[in-house]
Amino acid sequence: MTDPATDSATDVGTEEVVRRLGEDGFVVLDVRSPGEYTGMSAAPCDPRSGRIPGAVHLDLQELMGLTAEEIGERLGPAAEVELVTYCHSGQRSELAAAILRAAGYRASNYRGSWHEWSRDESLAAETG
Repeated sequence: MTDPATDSATDVGTEEVVRRLGEDGFVVLDVRSPGEYTGMSAAPCDPRSGRIPGAVHLDLQELMGLTAEEIGERLGPAAEVELVTYCHSGQRSELAAAILRAAGYRASNYRGSWHEWSRDESLAAETG
């Protein structure tokens, strides 16, 4: 039996994120710190700071303290949204996706996360 918290079938790649950006019901969820989300702080290994355009922010630390009902208030009803989580390197977002799946959401992890996205100059980034 596969553990849904670590199942690589729940991972998505850059191509899928790019293709689905702006799709109704598809939410890109940034689970990094507020500073990382706004671009005010960044890992020295990343060539750019910022976030994936249109990403919704919910810090993993905050997510871990929310009930399923509170998550629904923040992100919408589980039946109406599909989430892809990302962070800096895919580890925090993997935990976030597992938490969201346990709360009844269709949630995947963008394992390459910002570390990968920031390296491709053809991909837009937002700050602020």
